Amino acid sequence: MKISCVAIDDEPLALDIIKNYTQKVPFLDLKATFDNAIESIEYLKNNKVDLLFLDIQMDELTGIQLLNVLKDKPLVIFTTAYDSYAIKGYELDAVDYLLKPISFERFMKAAEKVYDRLNAKHDRNPANKEVLVTNNKTDDYFFIKTEFHLEKLNFCDILYIEGMGDYLMIHTLAKKIMILQNFKKAEEILPEGNFCRVHKSYMVALDKIESIERNRIKIGATLIPISDSYKKVFYDLIEKKGLV
Repeated sequence: MKISCVAIDDEPLALDIIKNYTQKVPFLDLKATFDNAIESIEYLKNNKVDLLFLDIQMDELTGIQLLNVLKDKPLVIFTTAYDSYAIKGYELDAVDYLLKPISFERFMKAAEKVYDRLNAKHDRNPANKEVLVTNNKTDDYFFIKTEFHLEKLNFCDILYIEGMGDYLMIHTLAKKIMILQNFKKAEEILPEGNFCRVHKSYMVALDKIESIERNRIKIGATLIPISDSYKKVFYDLIEKKGLV
């Protein structure tokens, strides 16, 4: 699967870096680059693309303002020199948020997130996967049903769960598993008190949290935002469990 993309950034060096990085990723197809957001509008109206690499702070029209005027919004990876925009980026349902200077390793990780999301969207047999609830509430595992077999998944192996439209991506210690399911069903299955919803798009395993800073949770190399809607429940729960 090829992912068509456009890069918009008012820094020529940043555009050169993105161009160089996309050439190294086989599934990325960079269609155009723009050094200001206004010039990109006409192109995006007439050309459907899968992904925008979008700078936030630009003269005349910011990346966020551009996103607000587009009717048919592609997936977005924000690129910026200012980490203060991170929470806003997640609120706009950005796939990822890259802080400059951007390393290729971090760029690749963001690109793989886009690939996973689009791959799920184009799954021709979405009903082939569903979560099965264990009958015994004392079990420490559950099963994922695929077309040909049942796969056992231990609760203790889950790092966090990411929402992707009608799908959930379960990030485990060993791999990522895409399922056709919603957070409501996941909350019924997961052990109460061990997992917590912290954002409309994220649920985390409390025992896998490495640190919390500026309303962001660190699990491995991933930073997960804590939104205002879930902040009180989350902090009350970790205080109750004696984690703070």
